[in-house]
Amino acid sequence: MDTRTATANIGVVGLAVMGSNLARNLASREGNTVAVYNRTYARTEELLSEHPEAGFVASETIDDFVASLAKPRTAIIMVQAGAGTDAVIGQLVERFEPGDIIVDGGNANFHDTIARESRIAPTGIHFVGAGISGGEEGALHGPSIMPGGSAESYETLGPILASIAAVAEGEPCVTHVGTDGAGHFVKMIHNGIEYADMQLIAEAYDLLRTVGSLQPAAIADVFARWNEGPLESYLIEITAEVLRQVDPATGRPFVDIVLDQAGSKGTGVWTVQNALDLGVPVGGIGEAVFARAVSSKPAQREAVQRIVNSRPTVQEADASFADDVAKALYASKVVAYAQGFDAIIAGAEKYGWDIHKDRIAKIWRGGCIIRAQFLNRIAEAYDENPDIATLLEAPYFAQAVADGEAAWRRVVATSALSGVPVPGFSSALSYYDSLAVKRLPAALVQGQRDFFGAHTYKRVDKPGTFHTLWSGDRTEVEVPGH
Repeated sequence: MDTRTATANIGVVGLAVMGSNLARNLASREGNTVAVYNRTYARTEELLSEHPEAGFVASETIDDFVASLAKPRTAIIMVQAGAGTDAVIGQLVERFEPGDIIVDGGNANFHDTIARESRIAPTGIHFVGAGISGGEEGALHGPSIMPGGSAESYETLGPILASIAAVAEGEPCVTHVGTDGAGHFVKMIHNGIEYADMQLIAEAYDLLRTVGSLQPAAIADVFARWNEGPLESYLIEITAEVLRQVDPATGRPFVDIVLDQAGSKGTGVWTVQNALDLGVPVGGIGEAVFARAVSSKPAQREAVQRIVNSRPTVQEADASFADDVAKALYASKVVAYAQGFDAIIAGAEKYGWDIHKDRIAKIWRGGCIIRAQFLNRIAEAYDENPDIATLLEAPYFAQAVADGEAAWRRVVATSALSGVPVPGFSSALSYYDSLAVKRLPAALVQGQRDFFGAHTYKRVDKPGTFHTLWSGDRTEVEVPGH
């Protein structure tokens, strides 16, 4: 190996679009010299020819790549999650030394990150799972970055990541999230919230079009107006752009020529699966995942459409309908984020992570897909009281929901009467009502469980755990040891 090339303070393995853009971002920042390596060297050559200004230190072999890195060696892996990631990790572990740092910047399952970190830790090499949000543009111009791993590794890695992260209100959108899989866990929750946010926006569009009788260009104007107020966000902004787009081939609105079947890459599903394991209700995220699944079931949709003879009459909307939808969207969005942060809190407790919720909200203010003005309010809520039971009790959000509650109910009722599906809006409202109502029908569920399975129950008037002898004389007995 040629030790004369050990000049790079950071390396990138995997030069597809995300990896290439991240490498270019790193190289554009003062103080960084970037080593690059790709399994197929032709891709490396292509990057070098396209961007000679980056001054990349390129290698044809993994050995030369490792030799090009100054100690402590730090390499960011940007290859496909799964076997590809494991293969590169194995190559680096064979060549790295104690104190060196391997960063997985892909969309890995946080369980895999925990397992990898546990496997690598005995070698003395630091393994970091870093969630990187913002897509191709974010990788190039400034993403939101959520690194896990050891505090020691962050001493070296932190300044490098801060140099390329998005900046919101003067602060880089990166923070040390926690140990082992914490970074990838928080990135997973970010993506789950993203699913919910997108679904709610899509429902708002559908309501404005179906009930409000507005065309896409007019709805784009509504979204642009919303983007100047409390709903200001990247997703609202790009929604207006998408709705303004006209298909050049047909002259029709772009949104009308796109097949109405939404795809999914798995992180939303992971969020729901892990929330179930943690016992955290994330109905807003779940409904967003299921809505994509329903959209992608053409056979079932066509079968029902064949047998349906009539649909409900669409309710007549008045001039205030768009404002009602905006308020319902905001209230539902509060619920989605509250559920997401509940999952972060539960994950931190289960896996022993010291996650600062206010810092997470701050690093999501720039670079990532869910960046929004709204996140400042979340950061303030957790900064004022880190131990609130739910974001819904924070004064700002409690007032926002109270102000929009009547409109929220009108919108959900109008949707039901008009036959417009709004699983996001309606599940968010049901969740809010489930928290707000004094008594839930779960008491009957407990009675049913005790009847068929002797699962026991507790009473409201005295301590202890009880079972009714349903197959006998129906007397109640106390069950010891519960």
